[in-house]
Amino acid sequence: MSHTPVPLTEEAIHVALSETPGWRREGDEITRTYGIRYHGGVAMIVHVADIERLISHHADIDLRWGTVRFAITTHDAGHRLTTSDFDLAKRIDGIAQAHGAEPVD
Repeated sequence: MSHTPVPLTEEAIHVALSETPGWRREGDEITRTYGIRYHGGVAMIVHVADIERLISHHADIDLRWGTVRFAITTHDAGHRLTTSDFDLAKRIDGIAQAHGAEPVD
């Protein structure tokens, strides 16, 4: 039996954003950028990818010299925000902290 994720209401998104400080909404995704040295960013991305594989939910990741940006939405929900997005955001925050990454925004 397949499970289709349920998009959050605008009110639920507002509440979820208040519970994930530092993440901001850009359209139908949430984003956050961290400052970290390039090779540290690579290690952090591998750590995030391992968790993403375990929970079957993935962020779009943009690695630049000195920063890593994550953008999260639920593709299976029509590119809308779900509880899975905010769960992944909290997990990324913990991984970033473990790797010494500093929030940029």
